[in-house]
Amino acid sequence: MKTQDIRQQFLDYFARNGHKVVPTSPLVPHNDPTLLFTNAGMVQFKDVFLGQDKRPYQRAVTAQRCVRAGGKHNDLENVGYTARHHTFFEMLGNFSFGDYFKEQAIEFAWDLLTSGYGLPEDKLWVTVFKDDDEAADIWLQQIGVPKERFARIDGSDNFWAMGDTGPCGPCSEIFYDHGPDVAGGPPGTPEADGDRYVEIWNLVFMQFNRGADGV
Repeated sequence: MKTQDIRQQFLDYFARNGHKVVPTSPLVPHNDPTLLFTNAGMVQFKDVFLGQDKRPYQRAVTAQRCVRAGGKHNDLENVGYTARHHTFFEMLGNFSFGDYFKEQAIEFAWDLLTSGYGLPEDKLWVTVFKDDDEAADIWLQQIGVPKERFARIDGSDNFWAMGDTGPCGPCSEIFYDHGPDVAGGPPGTPEADGDRYVEIWNLVFMQFNRGADGV
């Protein structure tokens, strides 16, 4: 499957499910002194999440061009050492503004990956933030992910923030298992930096706004 096909299928899937297809925003964000470059799809919606802006839609989907070459999300030092780190990339994302939350977001992701892209369920591993019991219950009880392919991870990997300040929250990541012929261990283990288990989706549940004091 080509990159353009992956992108288009993602946009089409969420458009069918009531999302507004929003164009990518500039690589240099406007009116945001906290960022040098746009480093995530939610950057153009920051004011919406903070309640300072209102859009004429409650659901959005984007293919956002991003640069991660400094600051909190810096992939520059990893380029060349792994096959999965790049300074420039497109981030596919779906967003809800006061509409659906964890349950629907998880269901959308799982449905698109398994029914849309046709990925085998037994190749997918899931992590949640260690204290996020709600997301854990959805994955284990409703989606039916087996416990042996599920892990709770601490804040270093499963609590997302755009920067040192601003919107943040727990996240749930989905990994694809390339099989035992590729080096690396499951998420949350000392061998997790190998290429066997590769993150393919990060569900960020934006619940908080971190201030300059870190709270």
